[in-house]
Amino acid sequence: MRARLTGPVPSDVGDSVGAMPTPSFDDRKLSFGAAAATYARFRPGYPAEAVRWILEAARTDVRTVADVGAGTGALTRLLAGLGLDVTAYEPDPGMLEALGASLPEVARQVAHAEQLPLADSAVDAVLVGQAWHWFDKPAAAAEFVRVVRPGGVIGMVWNVRDDRVPWMGELSDLIDGEDSMRSSRADALAQIAEVHPTVERRDFPHEVPMTPDEVVGLVSTFSYVRLREDSDDVYAAVRALLATHPSTAGRDVVAVPYVTAAYRVPVD
Repeated sequence: MRARLTGPVPSDVGDSVGAMPTPSFDDRKLSFGAAAATYARFRPGYPAEAVRWILEAARTDVRTVADVGAGTGALTRLLAGLGLDVTAYEPDPGMLEALGASLPEVARQVAHAEQLPLADSAVDAVLVGQAWHWFDKPAAAAEFVRVVRPGGVIGMVWNVRDDRVPWMGELSDLIDGEDSMRSSRADALAQIAEVHPTVERRDFPHEVPMTPDEVVGLVSTFSYVRLREDSDDVYAAVRALLATHPSTAGRDVVAVPYVTAAYRVPVD
């Protein structure tokens, strides 16, 4: 037993426009490749200080990093920019193709978190950005421990909408589906806690400037919105909110407020 995640994983999703049920977890999980270009364009990156904080927990110099569930490369780009030898692992070929288009110099491979094509103790760190809730959590947790060298670190980051900001709270009320990721994230922590004995968490403020059109584009990347039959109604409601809320009305660019939740798990 080497590490443990405890405490709540913050939610960035929960009631929505109308009563239309949200798509199933499996439907959402399989939907990303078709939206890879949109995802790459609108999903925000992560604050560098959050990743540096994760890596500080390692007892060895971190050089080789596996970015697991890399998507279109939001976290990969940051890791490469920090001078790390990063390989991106992503199960969806469409997402990985988009990653390669923007980061051609980064090694990448189609692979699942639960069965990484790595030898035991092969890397100094495994990092996951906004993807842990899609994995088979016990299997992925065990796999991460297998591939990280003793003295290394496992880290996870989530960009969580800061609903304490009034307009963002109203946006969340509009778009969040009844099948939110809140329960799946809490379940993720409970399951990894069975594998690991220690964990640390720190939150980092993170603001991302976006035009109103980009905010709507961002909303369209959320699978629980994009796959709904009434998704166009949701997008229209978001546009109306941005056009009328005192904090956003008439602005060419708005500061989209997040809290980036970072978790780090030292590996013995």
